[in-house]
Amino acid sequence: MNQEAPIIVGLDIGTTKIAAIAGRKNEYGKLEILGFGKATSFGVQHGMVLNIDQTIKAIRQALENCYASSPHLEINEVYVGIAGHHIKSLQTRGDIVRNDVEAEISQKDIDQLINDQYKTVIPASDQIIDVIPQQYIVDSLQNITYPIGMSGVKVGANFHIITGDKNAIRNINRSVEKSGLKIRDLVLQPLASAAAVMCDMDFEAGVAIVDIGGGTTDLAVFYEGILKHTAVIPYGGENITNDIKNGLGVLKTQAEQMKVQFGYALADEAKSNAYITIPGLRGQSPKEISVKNLAHIIQARMSEILDFVVYHLKQIGMDNKMLNGGIILTGGGSQLKHLIQLTEYTTGASARIGFPNEHLSSGLFDEELTKPMYATCVGLILKGYNDYENDRKSLEENYVKINTSYFAKEQAAQSATQQDDWGTEEAPSSQEIQDRKAKERNASLKNFLDKMKTKIIDMFTEEEDAKL
Repeated sequence: MNQEAPIIVGLDIGTTKIAAIAGRKNEYGKLEILGFGKATSFGVQHGMVLNIDQTIKAIRQALENCYASSPHLEINEVYVGIAGHHIKSLQTRGDIVRNDVEAEISQKDIDQLINDQYKTVIPASDQIIDVIPQQYIVDSLQNITYPIGMSGVKVGANFHIITGDKNAIRNINRSVEKSGLKIRDLVLQPLASAAAVMCDMDFEAGVAIVDIGGGTTDLAVFYEGILKHTAVIPYGGENITNDIKNGLGVLKTQAEQMKVQFGYALADEAKSNAYITIPGLRGQSPKEISVKNLAHIIQARMSEILDFVVYHLKQIGMDNKMLNGGIILTGGGSQLKHLIQLTEYTTGASARIGFPNEHLSSGLFDEELTKPMYATCVGLILKGYNDYENDRKSLEENYVKINTSYFAKEQAAQSATQQDDWGTEEAPSSQEIQDRKAKERNASLKNFLDKMKTKIIDMFTEEEDAKL
């Protein structure tokens, strides 16, 4: 593990769950997960915080679970994902005229160009979340991806600006701050998910990321390495669960369980003679639910979500022929059976499931964190490292650190035990005492370091390795 790399924490505040993941890049550039915790979310609907107190409790519970998995962590600041139907995006163009035309274009010029876009006129109730450069223009040269080092009088760029409702953003800030944390940055969830499930070839080929969460479905479209479009569709897994609840007359918990265990996104693949038996309420007779009917309800809502995806692709002129990389489905809702076939049928583009293992090294939490539902949280850590490696945000020493007192206590306890054992022996000579004390100190230090090394290695040992 690269001890000099910072530990970065991603906090995903979702409609159905809140997850906190702490990670650090190793010497090979892969992300090693040091801590993981999650909790059920009750105060969030459609990606927006509607009950701050309940959201605070859920965040604290997720943090406690994260500490339980790695008690040596001290978390102070986090990268937070944001979504919700209040999210909007717009395209702008900005230019600056340089005074010293002989000097090379520097990062300072680019920063000025980006900062100027935060002055873009938007509705008073909205706030700019992020400004993302697409292509740069230097004098008459266009379609430049990296202008630093070039010479020119006029530098411009096309920008993708993401905005959100001020009150919705304020509620997220309050929930996180009252949980004892500081927000390092707010990141649009589909961009975070894209970072976790995509590689460089995907960015170039042209892909659409469809992140099906609990309250919303987030869309991000990339083409030739450029972010072309983002959108938030106000439907997700919770809507499917509610449709099942109302359509079949069952409890919400039963509807969720049926969706996960027996749900099909394509009704033609469900068996017509298969039934699910639901226990009756308060002495009522059990109810039998047709798996075929369940699949029809799920397919109807999923088709509606995918129709929105097709609509947004047509709005920006991106048909299935331009998406050489196809559609990448991620998020908890992407685990529905036969969703890939329904997506390909509806959009006409190839589809696959995006797992957040593209940039992860093997470790203790592999079985859980490689599920699509954690793509956003893993992507938030990668976004933090992107800022760190490009010097866009300086990470303070107290960002996330190792609690050395946790190991110091174990060292003290071990030293006390060794002293007790020494006291039972016969009194040695003065030279033997000095030699033994030196050996005791060396052994104590070695045992302490070995124990630390063992603890860290155990965190990233797979079950197969343990059996060997």
